[in-house]
Amino acid sequence: MIILENPKALSNFPEKRMAYIDNIRMFVRVYELGSMSAAARDQRTSPAVSSSRIAELERHLGVRLFNRTTRALHPTEHGRLFYDGARGILESISEAEGTVMEAAQTPKGTLFVAAPLGLGRRVIAPAIPAFRALYPEVDIRLRLSDRIVDVTTEGLDLALHLGPLNDSDLKVRVIAECPRVLVAAPQYVEARGNPSCGAQLLQDKHDCLNLRFPGAQEFQWTLQTSSGPKRYEITGPLESDDGDVLTEWALMGCGIILKPRFEVAHHLASGALVEVGRDTPPLPAQLACLSPSRRHRDPKLQVFADFIIERCREALKAAEA
Repeated sequence: MIILENPKALSNFPEKRMAYIDNIRMFVRVYELGSMSAAARDQRTSPAVSSSRIAELERHLGVRLFNRTTRALHPTEHGRLFYDGARGILESISEAEGTVMEAAQTPKGTLFVAAPLGLGRRVIAPAIPAFRALYPEVDIRLRLSDRIVDVTTEGLDLALHLGPLNDSDLKVRVIAECPRVLVAAPQYVEARGNPSCGAQLLQDKHDCLNLRFPGAQEFQWTLQTSSGPKRYEITGPLESDDGDVLTEWALMGCGIILKPRFEVAHHLASGALVEVGRDTPPLPAQLACLSPSRRHRDPKLQVFADFIIERCREALKAAEA
């Protein structure tokens, strides 16, 4: 016979267990993002709550997980040891939830999604209301940026990636080859000429508008030549980490840009932009959908990926029409 000395305390066990899981989740995000405030934003709470959850976890474990200064936060040796196990706990919970939801056929929960700015604004964001109409219990947190994202360390469930892929343990679904073009405004071409090839870009010192951010490769344009792909070290007076800003500058006659065709198709159709460098066009970029391998059975991730991949293919097909 089992005697419960404190039934009231035991009745609070589920709440305490959930709070402990929340504390572990916060620890993992603080560890990966290197900041209490960044982790708080990621978990949609306040820095004070982030700090209190870490402090509560440290009290429970009886060790310090982070060394804190006014400017930096670094994991201790205990923190580094705890991280691998903590990640494993969260992955196991996610896999278990996915198995249950798959059996029940009721996708629900929150997805953190990233996409390049142009693709995100023109294709992904407009498609999300239609997806929500089909799956109202799935919430979407969309992050748009032209920088290269790290799916694992940034806690993403899915990322649309445009460009070459590095080897990783991510699940990759190739969507399509995305044609790209060199374009400029008619007034720029009238003033500076229409370069026929990459060599003429350099020879005539054309103003090339650069996409520049940490890790960006677009300051080297890879163009198709009669002897194969060749990189050109282009230069120009203007650069930005936002591809849409470059498009606006091109429309104002400031220079030449390299863009996915679908992003500028309507400007080409209206004549606001014209194609240049036709003898050495840019190589196409591979558009792919990336997600953590461990999440492949998550129903909400599966249905969202299928939905958004189809929308991307439709948009690319329309741009080529």
